[in-house]
Amino acid sequence: MDYQEIIEEVYHQVQNLNLKGNVATYIPELAEVDPKQFGIALVDLKGNVYGVGDYQVPFSIQSISKVHTLTMVFHKFDTQLWYRVNVEPSGNPFNSIAQLEYEKGIPRNLFINSGALVITDALCSKFERPTEQISDFINEISGKNCVNINQQVKNSEKSHGERNTALAYFLKSYKNFDNPVEEVLDVYFSHCAIEMNCVDLAKSFSFLANDGFSIFANRQILSESHARRVNAIMLTCGFYDEAGEFAYRVGMPGKSGVGGGVAAVMPHKFSIAVWSPELNEKGNSVKAIKALELLTDKLSFSLF
Repeated sequence: MDYQEIIEEVYHQVQNLNLKGNVATYIPELAEVDPKQFGIALVDLKGNVYGVGDYQVPFSIQSISKVHTLTMVFHKFDTQLWYRVNVEPSGNPFNSIAQLEYEKGIPRNLFINSGALVITDALCSKFERPTEQISDFINEISGKNCVNINQQVKNSEKSHGERNTALAYFLKSYKNFDNPVEEVLDVYFSHCAIEMNCVDLAKSFSFLANDGFSIFANRQILSESHARRVNAIMLTCGFYDEAGEFAYRVGMPGKSGVGGGVAAVMPHKFSIAVWSPELNEKGNSVKAIKALELLTDKLSFSLF
């Protein structure tokens, strides 16, 4: 399989389509990013890297980091975690307060903001230096020290974080929050402000394509069973309220972020990261979604 040739074909096809979207503006720092940038990096299970376009340019991974934080707490809580958060697609915007109130403080899934706040709260309960340990963990599974927390992006999110603050206090009012709100929010904004390039991001997802074993960390990150469950949650909940559309068009477990990145895996074959800052109305990268759709068409395989 000539992955390099295929991703170059995909890259040029997407560029020729001249797709348009809008950069995220509710985080002012993200509004300053050059919208024309576009990169793809694919990493196979032997560690070979294939890239095209702006695949070595660092970008804000935003909600993609929620997969990393979930992985860190998955085995530490076992069944306890699932009393605090569900695993159902939301069908609502990722920052919905109405849904959280309707469901009595139990977030619909782990990747919408309320669910990710529960995970970050759980992480704060289990780790003494959570922000530092998140960075260390992602560096380990990427195979090098590549994580940078962009303080400007973090501060930008913090100064426009009223809705996330409201969600956190809502969770606390339903006794689904154990640590001080401001402490958890600081960790949450920190991991959302992580910058990585497509290569390192794809490497950090490699263990989910490899039954939980990271070839870069050289250890089992999750059991095979837990890795399958994380992939299942990514497939059904990883793209906000566009998850069904992504599963239908692409058929890969993945997670998007409003920085324009998408990380995805094809189990037993490869992990991939695609980045382009222009988003559709659901908050997903227009070019990245199209690129992954074309890729699975060209490869003639998906999960289904």
